[in-house]
Formats: sequence, C-alpha cells, structure tokens
Amino acid sequence: MERALQIVSIVISIALTILILLQVRGGGLGSLLGGDVGGGIARTRRGLEKTLFQITIGLSITFLAVCILAVFFNR
Repeated sequence: MERALQIVSIVISIALTILILLQVRGGGLGSLLGGDVGGGIARTRRGLEKTLFQITIGLSITFLAVCILAVFFNR
C-alpha cells in the first residue's frame, strides 16, 4: 500500500507541475522570462484557463490527502 501511495503522489506532483507551468500569466515568452506585459491589471479567468485553475486546485487537494494517507500508513 505504501508503494502505491508513493507512485500516486509522484504522478500527481508531475501533473501539478505541468499544470502550474501552463498557467503562466501574460501568455507570451516575455512574461515567462520576467517581463511585465499586463502592467499588473487583474483579469478574470475564462474558458480553458479557468478549467486549468480548477483542476490544479483539485489535484493539490488530492495530493495533500495522499500525503496524509501515506503518513498514516507509514506508522
């Protein structure tokens, strides 16, 4: 069971990393390298951006639950 939880946590962490990298604000290469394209203006998430954000939240909660389970099974 411990081994399965470790594998699940690794898979979720890789997926979270990819999703977070896909959520770079500004969308351009300049913002990826540190340029401030938007001037600090807040905007609402729509469409695919909103879906990625919600999936990221769900995966982070799942990752936390898997880590807590791993601690309890490790005892």
